Amino acid sequence: MPITPADAAHDASNGTADAILLELVDEKGVTIGTAEKLTAHQPPGRLHRAFSVFLFDERGRLLLQQRALGKYHSPGVWSNTCCGHPYPGEAPFAAAARRTYEELGVSPSLLAEAGTVRYNHPDPASGLVEQEYNHLFVGLVQAAPEPDAEEVAATAWVTPAELAERHAKDPFSAWFMTVLDAARPAIRELTGPSAGW
Repeated sequence: MPITPADAAHDASNGTADAILLELVDEKGVTIGTAEKLTAHQPPGRLHRAFSVFLFDERGRLLLQQRALGKYHSPGVWSNTCCGHPYPGEAPFAAAARRTYEELGVSPSLLAEAGTVRYNHPDPASGLVEQEYNHLFVGLVQAAPEPDAEEVAATAWVTPAELAERHAKDPFSAWFMTVLDAARPAIRELTGPSAGW
């Protein structure tokens, strides 16, 4: 894979959360500047661009990930297939595909835009705040995930009923239900009515 300027900037940061730059946006999603990742998430939070990916298998099951215990923000909680932040100037679609491969070792066989959602979710455990303008993507994956252990503690394929059961007993990210509900129309179109999403 060729190295882009965004990749070079990321590599130069040594991956530390405070050195990675995020794209700040206004309420319409127009870029207005950048901020260091940790700064953007400190209360009250600064509105920034993000993405969330929901990948399904041929049986209509959703791939969940449990965030690695070593992550500084929302460690150990379950969430959607992949989420993150584009580098400044990086297209959200490209960021979603890139990050899905980096975290889970899979490339979607289909990935489609599913709208945007804007939210403000404080994380009680860390004290950090998610003020995000989030680009949603849904898609299909045919390969088995091979997660990066520094990013992902575990994965699970779930039906809607299995998700409801897991959501009732396990901790999930503060943003999970917001992004899932916003993506549901596109998920239903992708998986069909019989899948139950």
